[in-house]
Amino acid sequence: MESRLSVAGQAVQPILVMFPLGLFAMAVMFDMADLLGGPSILGALAYWNVVAGLVGGALAAVAGAVDVMFVRRSQDRRLGALRSLINMGVLVVFAVIAMLRVQADDRVVGGGLFTVELLALGLAAFGAWFGGELANGRPPAFAKAAVGARAAAGGRNY
Repeated sequence: MESRLSVAGQAVQPILVMFPLGLFAMAVMFDMADLLGGPSILGALAYWNVVAGLVGGALAAVAGAVDVMFVRRSQDRRLGALRSLINMGVLVVFAVIAMLRVQADDRVVGGGLFTVELLALGLAAFGAWFGGELANGRPPAFAKAAVGARAAAGGRNY
């Protein structure tokens, strides 16, 4: 899939995806350190990393939607929509985590919410990998099957 939204010849959406991914990863690391007995400020730092990741993720979602809107082939559009759904799922899970943390003292998490946070980070990493495969013109077999696309013949890019 070719990106239509670019600055100085560089696609914007892949760059924007890296900011929330890094912020969510740092939130998990801060929470792990907090759960292992670190200072209580780590829970607040993790919370604000999640909030900043949600803002960055919303910007990346808008850039991804612009890319998908201007795709000509329907198979490419379906793959782009699948990528967008994965990324939106990550944002929804982290938004729920942020809402649950608002009620906690010092914005700390317990073991259960930390586990959900780890799973959401794993889904975010999968979404980043999947987006990278699409950008390189190599959609995984499960994605082709999910959207009803036939195998690429003659080096066609999806």
